Amino acid sequence: MKNIKRYLAIAIGVLMMACSADDKIIDQVFDTVERGLILRTVNTISSSFNIFDTSSEWGVTLEVQDKENGNLLQEVRVFVSFVDNTTAGGDLSTGENLIVTLSPADFTTGPFGLPRGDLTISYAEALAATGIDFDDVEGGDQFSFRLEAQLTDGRVFTNNAAGTVASGSFFSSPFAYVSTVVCPPTVPTPGVWTINFQDSFGDGWNNAALVVTIDGEATSYTLDNGASGTTTFTVPDGAQEISIVFTSGAFDEEVSATVISANGNTVVDISPNPPADSELLDYCLNNL
Repeated sequence: MKNIKRYLAIAIGVLMMACSADDKIIDQVFDTVERGLILRTVNTISSSFNIFDTSSEWGVTLEVQDKENGNLLQEVRVFVSFVDNTTAGGDLSTGENLIVTLSPADFTTGPFGLPRGDLTISYAEALAATGIDFDDVEGGDQFSFRLEAQLTDGRVFTNNAAGTVASGSFFSSPFAYVSTVVCPPTVPTPGVWTINFQDSFGDGWNNAALVVTIDGEATSYTLDNGASGTTTFTVPDGAQEISIVFTSGAFDEEVSATVISANGNTVVDISPNPPADSELLDYCLNNL
């Protein structure tokens, strides 16, 4: 019994020493690790530029987070580059150029006591900063924005931050954004439109679907079973806008489809693993 008590006392002593050592290590970490800064994306104001409207804007709402409640921020530098995704006439992509610098005065106190501010850039400003001519831009081209946050101690944070901080669901601090140049919706041809479905395995689309929205009213179409099928929908006279979006199912690698307008044009042609929740119609072609 005495031996048991002796061993128990030794074990408790070792445990206490270990806990004390761990506490000291944690204290050292908090005392010596330098804290950084993140620019959390609170809201996306606009994610694209209208190809026909140089006053259209891309923008996000940013929140500054650091250990001093945003007081460590000296400035935010914003750089832009042009990404030419339509290179038939040569690749016109550019390097980065500084487009705007934000100071702490551009932020106001938000609901959580942290600085918040809107960063907005017009299509005209992006063109001027990159030196790209208006006539050289096509639908699908992009402008890439990269942010640098400089602290009062001179340190700089940008999009090389750790992935858990840069892209976490709450922090959402990528320091990098893309604005795609898009064409506004065109008026669809009234009449009967046709959807042709295919499934390579032959068991239908497994809850995947095409969502057709006409003037705000959405309807889902799918292939319930089999290797192929056809359905139709009607665009009424006077309709002003149509959208077609793919929603993901269980086996997207099996699905493909075409959509044919009432004017006979094939306006959607998707292959296996189509992009989900993105517009499938290319309004720039003006072929609806």
